[in-house]
Amino acid sequence: MPQLLRVQNFNVSSDGVGAGEDQSLENPFGLAVDPAALFAWAGATASWPNRTDPGGSRGLDDYFTRDFSHNIGAEIMGRNKFGPQRGPWTDHEWKGWWGDEPPFHTPVFVMTHHPRPSFTLSDTTFHFVDGDPVSVLEQARKAARGKDVRLGGGVSTVRQFLDADLVDTLHVAVSPMELGSGLRLWESPDELLDRYHLEVVPSPSGVTHHLFWRR
Repeated sequence: MPQLLRVQNFNVSSDGVGAGEDQSLENPFGLAVDPAALFAWAGATASWPNRTDPGGSRGLDDYFTRDFSHNIGAEIMGRNKFGPQRGPWTDHEWKGWWGDEPPFHTPVFVMTHHPRPSFTLSDTTFHFVDGDPVSVLEQARKAARGKDVRLGGGVSTVRQFLDADLVDTLHVAVSPMELGSGLRLWESPDELLDRYHLEVVPSPSGVTHHLFWRR
């Protein structure tokens, strides 16, 4: 089986916005974005990993939440997803938004023009790499040891890999809210139909799951 590059559980608004432009320590997703609203469908499921109380929904949303880590051997993310710093690193104490137990459980390759030493938290090792999408994907595939690679975002990183025609499958959860401005994954999902099949599956939670796979 070939190693796939997969985008999974990527959240955007109905007008295609996945993050605001003014990301900061206080506002990780940018001022225009309410992450609680975008992620509400996943947080309500029984399989949400941060759930502290029993219960939660079953069904379609829960399936996608459970499937997040299935057969994933490595993750690629942009520097903006890793943290709020820009330019040369001034604080090596910053080790991501996720605390001592990151949710990835695989090697993670952070794309940046300012590499820094790798480090490990729990069972996740973060590597900081300066390279184009093709070379970074090659490194991630070697680290994944035969499993698939997840492209975690953010928006600009997903677009970069789409533009390089490297993404094999995408699952995008579209929330029923308009944000108006910010970083857009697309103006319309139809933009991808020259290269991908698309199936659109509505969920009782209100989100619409968009599933793309190569033609």
